Amino acid sequence: MSYEQFMPGATAVGIAYKDGVVLGAERRITLGSFVRSKSGKKVFKVTQNVGAVCAGMVADMQNLVKEVAVYSKLKELESRKAIKPNSVAKLMSNLMFQNRYAPLLTQVILGGVGQKPVVYVLDPLGSVISDQYATVGTGEETAIGVVEAGYSSGLSQKEARDLLVSSIKAAIARDAMSGNGIDILKIDKAGIQEEGVEL
Repeated sequence: MSYEQFMPGATAVGIAYKDGVVLGAERRITLGSFVRSKSGKKVFKVTQNVGAVCAGMVADMQNLVKEVAVYSKLKELESRKAIKPNSVAKLMSNLMFQNRYAPLLTQVILGGVGQKPVVYVLDPLGSVISDQYATVGTGEETAIGVVEAGYSSGLSQKEARDLLVSSIKAAIARDAMSGNGIDILKIDKAGIQEEGVEL
C-alpha cells in the first residue's frame, strides 16, 4: 500500500501578469479515492500584498500560513514598511526546512507584488523557485500545458484570471482528485481581492 493512497489531490495555479498576480485552486479535498469535502479552501491571504495556494495536506498549509503571517506582521511592525514577497517566500522556506525531518506535506505557490509581480514555488522541504507561472498538485501536468500555451508577459488581470480558470477547468476534467469550483486571489498594488467560481 503506497502513501499516495492517503495523500489529498489538488490543482493549484499561480500566474504573474504585468500589474499583479492571480492565484487559484479548486475546492475538492480527497483522501485517496474518497472525497472528504467539496468546499475546501486552498487559497490563503498571507500579508496585504502576498497570497498563497496549496496542494497536499491543507492542515499543514493552514498552520504554515498562520506562522508566516505572524512573523511577517512582526517584521512589518518592526521595520514600519510592508514586507516584500521574496522575504515572505524565504521565511516560508526556512520554516519548511526546519521541519524537514517531519515535513509539512504541502506544495505551495506563493505570489505577490513588490517591485514587480512574482510567483514562487515551494516544495515540502523548503526549496524555492521563482517564476512567472506555476502549477502544483495531481492536476499540474494538465494545467501547465494550458498555462504555457496561453501565457505572455503582457497579460491583463482579466486575461491572466481567464487563463488560470481555463487551466484549472482542464485539470478538473482529467483529474478525479480535483473539482467542485475554484477559489481565486487577485493581487496587485491595491491589495488582494478574492473570487469564487462555481462549476
